[in-house]
Amino acid sequence: MRYDDPWYDALASGWGESAGGEVPSARRRDGVAAPADVYLEVQRSAAFQEVRSRYRRFVVPAFTAFFAWYVAYVVTATSAPDLMARPVAGAVNLGMLAGLGQFLTTFLLTWAYARHARLRRDRAALELRWDTQELTRGRGGAS
Repeated sequence: MRYDDPWYDALASGWGESAGGEVPSARRRDGVAAPADVYLEVQRSAAFQEVRSRYRRFVVPAFTAFFAWYVAYVVTATSAPDLMARPVAGAVNLGMLAGLGQFLTTFLLTWAYARHARLRRDRAALELRWDTQELTRGRGGAS
């Protein structure tokens, strides 16, 4: 029985490994491109590159900013304990506020990532997935 989901990898899931470990041929018997060929074609496509580019344009600056903020917090906490111990309001000091700021920025970054994915990548990625499924089944993609 053949599983037609192009995102399903039989070898990665543990199924089919006892079948002798042979590499499937580039073409199936019906002349349709093998899924591996379809995925390579999709990976080289402009639409896929655009989705990856949009992902990188968000993740790289977001990671850099958040990592710099985290390192600044740790370095300041270890090298300037007097600054971090400075009281702000009652028993709350600057170090506690900065630590809570770490949590706040984590939640804000998660929200921003989800929003960016929903607005900038999800639709294009879903279209790519459908096109890939159509190509894998041999009917040709929409784009």
